[in-house]
Amino acid sequence: QVQLVESGGGSVQAGGSLRLSCAASGYSYKQYTMGWFRQAPGKEREGVATIGAYAFGGLTVYSDSVRGRFTISRDDAKNALYLEMNSLKPEDTAMYYCAAARRGYVGATWHNEASFGYWGQGTQVTVSS
Repeated sequence: QVQLVESGGGSVQAGGSLRLSCAASGYSYKQYTMGWFRQAPGKEREGVATIGAYAFGGLTVYSDSVRGRFTISRDDAKNALYLEMNSLKPEDTAMYYCAAARRGYVGATWHNEASFGYWGQGTQVTVSS
């Protein structure tokens, strides 16, 4: 059974940094595309970043709002996914979710939550001004 558990969320001031982690289990992690999504109060869940399987080149994609500030990475030996978040802004405040897609590459649909079949419970990130 696929299980995704996020950690690393917290409260920081604007300009600060956080590193989110996602521990995966129950499936062939290295064969899956992994992603981070977030949902702010009153808003729809949105794609933040994804990383494909290394067998497909390990391609990374970022939303315009986080590109240059966030970095997604994966450690297949540890079945782990990370999101390094720097220069945080109040608008980054949201619940952050780890997601897994049962294919090595999701292409143009990376930002669509329907492309991901497995989800964690989320970790809260709060950025104060």
